[in-house]
Amino acid sequence: MSSSSGSMAEELQCSVCLEVFTDPVSTPCGHNFCKSCLNQCWDNSQDCKCPLCKETFSKRPDLKINTALRQLVQLFQEKFTLSITDVLCDICDERKLKALKSCLVCQNSYCETHLDAEREKTASAELFSDLMRSIKRCQAELLEMMEEKQKTAEKQDEELIQELQQEITELKMRNTELDHLLHTEDHLQLLQVSVSLSAASRECVLRELETTEKEERCHSYSLISLSVDVTLDPDTAHPYLILSDDGKQVIHGDIKQKLPNNQKRFDHCTCVLGKDGFSSGRFYFEVQVNEKTKWDLGVARESINRKGKVTVSPQDGFWVLGLWNENEYWACTDPYVLLSLRVKPQKVGVFVDYEEGLVSFYNVESKSHIYSFTGQSFTEKLYPLFSPCRNEKGTNSAPLIISSFNRIS
Repeated sequence: MSSSSGSMAEELQCSVCLEVFTDPVSTPCGHNFCKSCLNQCWDNSQDCKCPLCKETFSKRPDLKINTALRQLVQLFQEKFTLSITDVLCDICDERKLKALKSCLVCQNSYCETHLDAEREKTASAELFSDLMRSIKRCQAELLEMMEEKQKTAEKQDEELIQELQQEITELKMRNTELDHLLHTEDHLQLLQVSVSLSAASRECVLRELETTEKEERCHSYSLISLSVDVTLDPDTAHPYLILSDDGKQVIHGDIKQKLPNNQKRFDHCTCVLGKDGFSSGRFYFEVQVNEKTKWDLGVARESINRKGKVTVSPQDGFWVLGLWNENEYWACTDPYVLLSLRVKPQKVGVFVDYEEGLVSFYNVESKSHIYSFTGQSFTEKLYPLFSPCRNEKGTNSAPLIISSFNRIS
């Protein structure tokens, strides 16, 4: 085929089917396609866009046959189309098969097998182009979101810097006043200011102490008002654990008891649960831990694993605080957190706010906070959990004792 005919073929070829136009139509962007090819593209896509330049049309265009282009195609076919019976596939290596179609742009002819492969190649290229455009769009949206967050953070930083600068200015003014008093020779003024400062300081300290004492009294009363009557569930107790008749105490007995191996019972971890679970509201209970060298306390969700080795963490349904090695207090998070306590708890309070996703531990005697699990999401019943840990040849034989409360009406 001559170069002039090849150039003409490029102008008259549909970029979708790679054949000479059949019933050619034009898109608003100026590109030409077979009417059936373009309709098929749009029927199989959510958007109406040009298969060549990818321009998207808000409304599906009304396609009309380009009669002038169709006549030009007919003239070209009459002049240059060869008989298909004379054409063999240019891609076949050994035995040449009869060609079904010929590409007038690359001037190659294709059998049925290689024609399908060429069409798949074209479709893959179009899919890749769509994917690249989608990635670029997502990247642009991500960059925009990052810029907005950065602006917000910069604004917060500026506000914090302004507050700190104001505090620094006030401290500098106070330092200047004190420096002036340090070098004054007016002793009467110094005494007056000193007395004033001392009185103000004493008043401030007393006010803070009074407020703190009131808050602690209110907090203690508030927690006690939320107290629940917890008794131990013998059906959940590990065979090494011995419960008191009233269900308020548990010790490690060093001798494995013959108990039914029901689904509720722990068979590896030396734990026991409370009988009643809680699926809403707030509740509080206290446990005496004095004279023990090891223990674990907290709450657990109903569906925890009770058979075999158990991982104790919030992700596995445990919100637990523990004492190990006599003086190491650990919060069983992921990873575990070693706590620094100034006073060794003799009695530990456990507070749960189901809706807030909060589990807090307190030193009851010193009225001090020990640790809190915050931002949790509870979807099941929560049960109080107790483990006196191993007896350790009598060095850890003291029981865990659940406190009973006298409600204040």
